[in-house]
Amino acid sequence: MFELLNKVKEINPLVLHYTNEVTINDCANITLAIGASPLMSYSYEEAEEIIPIASSVVINIGTMNSSHGELFINAGKIANKHKKPVILDPVGVFATPSRSLLVKTLLNEVKFDVIKGNAAEIKYIGGFNVKGKGVDSFDDDENIDDIIKKVAKKLECVVVATGKVDVVTDGDKIIKIHNGTPKLKGITGTGCMSASLIGSYLGASNEILNSAAMGVLTMSLCGQLADIDNIGIGSFKVNLMDSIYKLNEDKLKESSSVEVF
Repeated sequence: MFELLNKVKEINPLVLHYTNEVTINDCANITLAIGASPLMSYSYEEAEEIIPIASSVVINIGTMNSSHGELFINAGKIANKHKKPVILDPVGVFATPSRSLLVKTLLNEVKFDVIKGNAAEIKYIGGFNVKGKGVDSFDDDENIDDIIKKVAKKLECVVVATGKVDVVTDGDKIIKIHNGTPKLKGITGTGCMSASLIGSYLGASNEILNSAAMGVLTMSLCGQLADIDNIGIGSFKVNLMDSIYKLNEDKLKESSSVEVF
Protein backbone atom coordinates (compact mmCIF):
# COMPACT_ATOMS: atom_id res chain seq x y z
CA MET A 1 0.00 0.00 0.00
CA PHE A 2 2.73 2.50 0.95
CA GLU A 3 4.37 2.14 -2.47
CA LEU A 4 1.43 4.03 -3.99
CA LEU A 5 2.98 7.28 -2.74
CA ASN A 6 5.91 7.00 -5.16
CA LYS A 7 3.54 5.90 -7.91
CA VAL A 8 1.63 9.19 -7.60
CA LYS A 9 4.85 11.19 -7.85
CA GLU A 10 6.01 9.18 -10.88
CA ILE A 11 2.72 9.33 -12.80
CA ASN A 12 1.60 12.85 -11.79
CA PRO A 13 -2.09 12.06 -12.38
CA LEU A 14 -4.50 14.79 -13.45
CA VAL A 15 -7.21 15.09 -10.77
CA LEU A 16 -10.29 16.92 -11.99
CA HIS A 17 -12.26 18.63 -9.23
CA TYR A 18 -15.88 19.74 -9.11
CA THR A 19 -15.49 20.86 -5.55
CA ASN A 20 -16.23 23.10 -2.61
CA GLU A 21 -15.73 26.80 -3.43
CA VAL A 22 -14.67 27.46 0.17
CA THR A 23 -11.76 25.01 0.01
CA ILE A 24 -10.94 24.90 -3.69
CA ASN A 25 -7.51 26.54 -3.29
CA ASP A 26 -6.51 24.16 -0.49
CA CYS A 27 -7.67 21.17 -2.56
CA ALA A 28 -5.54 22.32 -5.49
CA ASN A 29 -2.49 22.85 -3.29
CA ILE A 30 -2.80 19.54 -1.44
CA THR A 31 -3.01 17.75 -4.80
CA LEU A 32 0.21 19.42 -5.88
CA ALA A 33 1.86 18.65 -2.53
CA ILE A 34 1.30 14.89 -2.90
CA GLY A 35 2.68 14.92 -6.45
CA ALA A 36 -0.48 15.00 -8.58
CA SER A 37 -1.82 17.72 -10.86
CA PRO A 38 -5.08 19.53 -10.00
CA LEU A 39 -7.66 20.88 -12.39
CA MET A 40 -10.65 22.78 -11.02
CA SER A 41 -13.76 23.31 -13.11
CA TYR A 42 -17.40 24.43 -13.00
CA SER A 43 -17.79 24.42 -16.78
CA TYR A 44 -20.53 22.51 -18.59
CA GLU A 45 -18.87 23.25 -21.91
CA GLU A 46 -15.51 21.59 -21.22
CA ALA A 47 -16.76 18.49 -19.38
CA GLU A 48 -16.81 16.34 -22.52
CA GLU A 49 -13.37 17.68 -23.43
CA ILE A 50 -11.51 17.45 -20.13
CA ILE A 51 -12.89 14.33 -18.41
CA PRO A 52 -11.52 11.93 -21.06
CA ILE A 53 -7.97 13.13 -20.35
CA ALA A 54 -8.34 13.27 -16.54
CA SER A 55 -6.96 10.49 -14.34
CA SER A 56 -9.76 10.76 -11.77
CA VAL A 57 -12.75 12.96 -10.93
CA VAL A 58 -13.69 14.36 -7.50
CA ILE A 59 -17.26 15.58 -6.89
CA ASN A 60 -17.79 17.53 -3.66
CA ILE A 61 -21.15 19.16 -2.79
CA GLY A 62 -19.76 21.28 0.07
CA THR A 63 -20.81 24.66 -1.32
CA MET A 64 -24.43 24.00 -2.19
CA ASN A 65 -25.15 25.71 -5.50
CA SER A 66 -28.33 24.85 -7.36
CA SER A 67 -26.73 25.55 -10.72
CA HIS A 68 -24.04 22.92 -10.07
CA GLY A 69 -26.29 19.94 -9.42
CA GLU A 70 -26.87 19.09 -13.06
CA LEU A 71 -23.17 19.68 -13.80
CA PHE A 72 -22.10 17.20 -11.10
CA ILE A 73 -24.48 14.55 -12.44
CA ASN A 74 -23.36 15.13 -16.02
CA ALA A 75 -19.68 15.02 -15.05
CA GLY A 76 -20.20 11.77 -13.17
CA LYS A 77 -21.95 10.18 -16.15
CA ILE A 78 -19.20 11.26 -18.54
CA ALA A 79 -16.57 9.88 -16.15
CA ASN A 80 -18.44 6.57 -16.05
CA LYS A 81 -18.62 6.50 -19.84
CA HIS A 82 -14.86 6.96 -20.11
CA LYS A 83 -14.16 4.57 -17.21
CA LYS A 84 -12.56 7.26 -15.06
CA PRO A 85 -12.60 6.66 -11.28
CA VAL A 86 -15.02 8.97 -9.47
CA ILE A 87 -14.95 10.05 -5.81
CA LEU A 88 -17.97 11.54 -4.05
CA ASP A 89 -17.71 13.74 -0.96
CA PRO A 90 -21.34 14.22 0.25
CA VAL A 91 -20.55 17.13 2.55
CA GLY A 92 -23.36 17.88 5.00
CA VAL A 93 -25.75 15.55 3.17
CA PHE A 94 -28.10 15.44 6.17
CA ALA A 95 -28.07 19.22 6.73
CA THR A 96 -30.88 20.13 4.31
CA PRO A 97 -33.41 18.35 2.09
CA SER A 98 -31.76 19.94 -0.97
CA ARG A 99 -28.41 18.36 -0.18
CA SER A 100 -30.05 15.02 0.53
CA LEU A 101 -31.91 15.10 -2.78
CA LEU A 102 -28.78 15.99 -4.75
CA VAL A 103 -26.79 13.14 -3.22
CA LYS A 104 -29.67 10.71 -3.75
CA THR A 105 -29.81 11.71 -7.42
CA LEU A 106 -26.03 11.37 -7.78
CA LEU A 107 -26.08 7.91 -6.25
CA ASN A 108 -28.91 6.85 -8.55
CA GLU A 109 -27.32 8.15 -11.74
CA VAL A 110 -23.54 7.84 -11.23
CA LYS A 111 -21.40 4.82 -10.33
CA PHE A 112 -18.88 5.98 -7.72
CA ASP A 113 -15.66 4.15 -6.97
CA VAL A 114 -15.17 5.81 -3.58
CA ILE A 115 -17.53 7.68 -1.28
CA LYS A 116 -15.82 9.62 1.51
CA GLY A 117 -17.47 11.36 4.40
CA ASN A 118 -17.56 11.61 8.16
CA ALA A 119 -19.33 8.83 10.03
CA ALA A 120 -22.68 10.65 10.14
CA GLU A 121 -22.66 11.43 6.41
CA ILE A 122 -21.88 7.81 5.52
CA LYS A 123 -24.51 6.46 7.91
CA TYR A 124 -27.12 8.86 6.51
CA ILE A 125 -26.65 7.89 2.88
CA GLY A 126 -26.76 4.26 3.99
CA GLY A 127 -30.18 4.80 5.55
CA PHE A 128 -29.12 4.85 9.22
CA ASN A 129 -30.10 7.45 11.84
CA VAL A 130 -27.47 10.09 12.53
CA LYS A 131 -26.59 12.82 15.00
CA GLY A 132 -25.11 15.98 13.58
CA LYS A 133 -25.45 19.64 12.69
CA GLY A 134 -24.51 21.27 9.41
CA VAL A 135 -21.42 19.48 8.13
CA ASP A 136 -20.32 18.31 11.59
CA SER A 137 -20.69 14.76 12.87
CA PHE A 138 -21.54 13.94 16.47
CA ASP A 139 -21.68 10.18 15.91
CA ASP A 140 -19.43 7.87 17.88
CA ASP A 141 -21.03 4.49 17.27
CA GLU A 142 -19.46 1.36 18.70
CA ASN A 143 -20.83 -0.63 15.76
CA ILE A 144 -19.51 1.77 13.12
CA ASP A 145 -17.37 -0.91 11.41
CA ASP A 146 -20.35 -3.13 10.69
CA ILE A 147 -22.46 -0.17 9.61
CA ILE A 148 -19.82 1.10 7.18
CA LYS A 149 -19.42 -2.39 5.71
CA LYS A 150 -23.17 -2.59 5.13
CA VAL A 151 -23.16 0.82 3.41
CA ALA A 152 -20.27 -0.24 1.15
CA LYS A 153 -22.11 -3.40 0.13
CA LYS A 154 -25.34 -1.49 -0.43
CA LEU A 155 -23.68 1.18 -2.59
CA GLU A 156 -21.28 -1.30 -4.24
CA CYS A 157 -18.19 0.85 -3.79
CA VAL A 158 -15.37 1.58 -1.38
CA VAL A 159 -16.56 3.69 1.54
CA VAL A 160 -14.44 5.91 3.76
CA ALA A 161 -15.75 7.10 7.14
CA THR A 162 -13.48 9.60 8.86
CA GLY A 163 -13.44 10.11 12.62
CA LYS A 164 -11.26 9.47 15.66
CA VAL A 165 -10.43 6.24 13.85
CA ASP A 166 -10.80 6.32 10.08
CA VAL A 167 -12.54 3.30 8.56
CA VAL A 168 -12.08 2.25 4.92
CA THR A 169 -13.91 -0.75 3.49
CA ASP A 170 -15.09 -2.41 0.30
CA GLY A 171 -17.74 -4.30 2.24
CA ASP A 172 -15.46 -7.24 2.99
CA LYS A 173 -11.99 -6.05 3.94
CA ILE A 174 -11.61 -3.24 6.50
CA ILE A 175 -8.64 -0.90 6.93
CA LYS A 176 -8.61 1.14 10.15
CA ILE A 177 -6.32 4.15 10.53
CA HIS A 178 -5.47 5.27 14.06
CA ASN A 179 -3.29 8.27 13.19
CA GLY A 180 -4.57 11.82 13.51
CA THR A 181 -4.98 14.87 15.72
CA PRO A 182 -8.00 16.89 16.93
CA LYS A 183 -6.48 19.93 15.18
CA LEU A 184 -7.57 18.51 11.82
CA LYS A 185 -11.10 19.56 12.81
CA GLY A 186 -9.82 23.06 13.60
CA ILE A 187 -9.22 24.13 10.02
CA THR A 188 -11.72 24.20 7.19
CA GLY A 189 -11.31 21.74 4.37
CA THR A 190 -9.33 18.79 5.69
CA GLY A 191 -12.15 16.49 4.61
CA CYS A 192 -12.28 18.08 1.17
CA MET A 193 -8.51 17.80 0.91
CA SER A 194 -8.72 14.14 1.87
CA ALA A 195 -10.98 13.56 -1.13
CA SER A 196 -8.35 15.27 -3.31
CA LEU A 197 -5.68 12.96 -1.90
CA ILE A 198 -7.86 9.92 -2.59
CA GLY A 199 -8.33 11.20 -6.13
CA SER A 200 -4.57 11.58 -6.49
CA TYR A 201 -3.86 8.00 -5.43
CA LEU A 202 -6.79 6.62 -7.41
CA GLY A 203 -5.59 8.46 -10.50
CA ALA A 204 -2.29 6.59 -10.27
CA SER A 205 -3.55 3.11 -9.36
CA ASN A 206 -6.43 0.74 -9.98
CA GLU A 207 -6.20 -0.48 -6.36
CA ILE A 208 -9.36 1.27 -5.18
CA LEU A 209 -9.37 0.16 -1.53
CA ASN A 210 -5.67 0.86 -0.98
CA SER A 211 -5.87 4.19 -2.81
CA ALA A 212 -8.75 5.31 -0.60
CA ALA A 213 -6.89 4.18 2.53
CA MET A 214 -3.71 5.97 1.46
CA GLY A 215 -5.59 9.21 0.86
CA VAL A 216 -7.03 9.19 4.37
CA LEU A 217 -3.81 7.93 5.95
CA THR A 218 -1.84 10.73 4.30
CA MET A 219 -4.12 13.37 5.85
CA SER A 220 -4.35 11.74 9.30
CA LEU A 221 -0.66 10.91 9.61
CA CYS A 222 0.58 14.24 8.29
CA GLY A 223 -1.83 16.04 10.60
CA GLN A 224 -0.34 14.11 13.50
CA LEU A 225 3.20 14.94 12.36
CA ALA A 226 2.30 18.61 11.95
CA ASP A 227 0.83 18.95 15.45
CA ILE A 228 3.93 19.66 17.53
CA ASP A 229 4.71 21.83 20.58
CA ASN A 230 1.12 23.09 21.07
CA ILE A 231 1.35 24.80 17.70
CA GLY A 232 -1.20 27.47 16.73
CA ILE A 233 -3.88 26.59 14.21
CA GLY A 234 -2.47 28.83 11.45
CA SER A 235 1.00 27.38 11.78
CA PHE A 236 -0.52 23.91 11.97
CA LYS A 237 -2.09 24.37 8.54
CA VAL A 238 1.28 25.35 7.07
CA ASN A 239 2.95 22.40 8.80
CA LEU A 240 0.28 20.07 7.46
CA MET A 241 0.98 21.08 3.88
CA ASP A 242 4.73 20.78 4.47
CA SER A 243 4.33 17.32 6.02
CA ILE A 244 2.37 16.07 3.01
CA TYR A 245 4.94 17.54 0.63
CA LYS A 246 7.81 15.87 2.53
CA LEU A 247 6.06 12.53 3.11
CA ASN A 248 8.00 9.47 1.95
CA GLU A 249 7.68 5.71 2.16
CA ASP A 250 10.10 5.45 5.10
CA LYS A 251 8.04 7.92 7.14
CA LEU A 252 4.88 5.98 6.30
CA LYS A 253 6.43 2.72 7.50
CA GLU A 254 7.82 4.35 10.63
CA SER A 255 4.79 6.32 11.83
CA SER A 256 1.62 4.78 10.39
CA SER A 257 -0.81 3.05 12.74
CA VAL A 258 -2.95 0.86 10.47
CA GLU A 259 -4.98 -2.29 11.09
CA VAL A 260 -6.30 -4.54 8.34
CA PHE A 261 -9.17 -6.98 8.95
